[in-house]
Amino acid sequence: MNILDKIVADKRKEVALKKSIIPASQWEKSVLFGRDRNSLAEALRKSETGIIAEHKRRSPSKSIINQNINVGQVAQGYNKAGVCGISILTDIKYFGGSLEDLLLARASVDIPLLRKEFIIDEYQLLEAKAHGADVILLIAAVLTRIEIKNLSELAQSLDLDVLLEVHNEEELKKSTMPSLDMLGVNNRNLKTFDVSLDTSKELSQLIPNDFVKVSESGISSIEAIEALKIFGYKGFLIGENFMKSVNPGESAKMFIDQLKK
Repeated sequence: MNILDKIVADKRKEVALKKSIIPASQWEKSVLFGRDRNSLAEALRKSETGIIAEHKRRSPSKSIINQNINVGQVAQGYNKAGVCGISILTDIKYFGGSLEDLLLARASVDIPLLRKEFIIDEYQLLEAKAHGADVILLIAAVLTRIEIKNLSELAQSLDLDVLLEVHNEEELKKSTMPSLDMLGVNNRNLKTFDVSLDTSKELSQLIPNDFVKVSESGISSIEAIEALKIFGYKGFLIGENFMKSVNPGESAKMFIDQLKK
């Protein structure tokens, strides 16, 4: 069993436990549930830089990245830096995140927030909406086509943007459908954790222009973004490059200022 299979197996147990404790109807009563979406897809279309900055404490591939920094301060720093949106890791066991991180980020900024999670159940979309998310991530590697369809259509009905993540041509072909807003290409192989920007470049021509193209993982330089823009990418998700610094917001600002030049 590879790391992705382990994460998904644990996620199924986690969601089943949550559903037994907190009914879905409780999330629907949340104050934030009726909040209008701040669309990340629209923000990326209008942006010159397209940076989506991530809050990530640790990962299976890098172990500890930054355990000691406040998510609200990070979100505010990213906002001041001029990012298009913020990705908040909410997986506890493997990434050290939580739904409380999402809630604190929502209380700190008004820009689009992505719930970065291994979503396998409709219940998690209700959680995302109730905690202030504007966008949800669906990972093609862990979902069937019908699951992607059902989850993305529910997300749309909840006024949530949908970012679908793929790793190869097979996943892309099974996943493309009208209920998606953004197609993200993850340059990291989730089974081996090897990273290559060639993945984004090779898949770019297969992504219909109806969708905002997002490149994820392994992006650490201005040159990488400039190269990916040639292939039609409008969004660039950057996590470890900012989070490994003492001040992620300042790192993001320096990076974006350079990118604008």
